[in-house]
Amino acid sequence: MKHIIPIIIVLLTSMFSCVPISKFNEIQQKADKCSEENTDNKSKIESLEVSNKELASKIDQFSNDNAQLLKDTLAQYQQIKQMQLDYNKLGSDYNDLKQAEENLSKGSAAETKKLLAQLQSTQQDLQKREDELRKLEGNFNEKQQKFDLLSIELEKRNEKMKEMESILNRKDSVVNALKNKVSAALLGLENNGLSVKIKNGKVYISLEEKLLFKSGSTSVDQGGVNALKKLTKVLEQNTDINIMIEGHTDDIPYRTDAAIKDNWDLSVKRSTAIIRILLDGSSINPIRLTAAGRGEFLPVDTAKTAEARQKNRRIEIILTPKLDELFKILDNN
Repeated sequence: MKHIIPIIIVLLTSMFSCVPISKFNEIQQKADKCSEENTDNKSKIESLEVSNKELASKIDQFSNDNAQLLKDTLAQYQQIKQMQLDYNKLGSDYNDLKQAEENLSKGSAAETKKLLAQLQSTQQDLQKREDELRKLEGNFNEKQQKFDLLSIELEKRNEKMKEMESILNRKDSVVNALKNKVSAALLGLENNGLSVKIKNGKVYISLEEKLLFKSGSTSVDQGGVNALKKLTKVLEQNTDINIMIEGHTDDIPYRTDAAIKDNWDLSVKRSTAIIRILLDGSSINPIRLTAAGRGEFLPVDTAKTAEARQKNRRIEIILTPKLDELFKILDNN
């Protein structure tokens, strides 16, 4: 694209040498700015897709960690509960032994010594179990805190995802509404050399060559001008939509002349011709428009037939909703 626009400017300069140099510089600056914005938008969309995948992966990881922590927490709880029962039983046994000691204090010295040893052992075991219980309680509290922090973080991530999904749903709604408006404005032309469809979250308006140009020409005939003026009204009303005009040709080499060098050159000149008609007398901000030429390199039908080549000779007007809100969320994240 960056190589095509300078060529267009040079050719336009040679064709319209009466244009003042200040006007020429202004047009060149707008063309450069459109190209930079197109590149930037593509980069942002790619960044959005990568960020969206990374965020989904992190949420899955948080969910797995959360499930494992909950499982560990329940196991710790059961262990603490069993330790508490053992602790209570040891306490009961200790009291029983102590009572037996008192009852047998007048008994034999050997029996008394045995009971004292049992009592001491029970006391030590009881202390050991009590220490283990406190340690388990400390671990439980630590994991409970970690669980709470993970739950809060997961909730924040979910809220962020819901916000992004809401914006994407609104974008899809805008795209569907825009498609309906375009179809209504161009009623009568669909299935007669024109198609309007949604692809990759964008509205694609495809116009076959016969609706706009004579073979090999870059001048739009009156019928094509009338159709483009109807489309202009829709584009004026939807100011948050970026517009790319793509020219496409068939694979038959163009006969080089003074004005046009090849199919690629022809496709670019046709795109700029469409843009001039859209801007003529309209309120569309030129910064929303991008001209592109694809030549014969992006056919819709690869067959080497007259019908396939007719389909490939076309203009595609691609309408893309702006995603400023979504980019702001990603930047804040």
